[in-house]
Amino acid sequence: MVQEFGFDEDVDFDLRDAIEAAVGAELADEDWDDVTDVALIWWRYGDGDLTDTIVDALTPLEDGGVVWVMTPKPGRAGYVESSEISEAADIAGLHATSTVSVGRDWAGTRLVARGRGKK
Repeated sequence: MVQEFGFDEDVDFDLRDAIEAAVGAELADEDWDDVTDVALIWWRYGDGDLTDTIVDALTPLEDGGVVWVMTPKPGRAGYVESSEISEAADIAGLHATSTVSVGRDWAGTRLVARGRGKK
C-alpha cells in the first residue's frame, strides 16, 4: 500500500497512475489508518514543516518501508533545496539516500532508516 501526502492539482498524474498500476491499487490518502509499505510525500517550498509530515508518514509505515519526498525540480515554482530535505530526514530519524528525476517537473528523494544498506 502506498500512502500519499501533500496531494494537490500540481502533482505528476502520470507518475501517480504508474504507481497505482504497479501496486494494483489506488493510492491511500493522508487519512489512511492502516499499515503502509511506502509513503509518497509531495512537498513544495512553503508547505509548512517537512519534518512533521515525514513523522506523520512514518506512523503507519511498515518496518522496512520507504519514504519518497517529491519536490519540484530546480527552476520550478516551489523548489526545495536538498539540504532542507536532508535536515528534515535527519531530525525524523531517516537518511536521504538518493534523488532521481521522476517527471518533467518533479524529483524524488528516497528516505530510509539510518544504517540500512550498510554492510
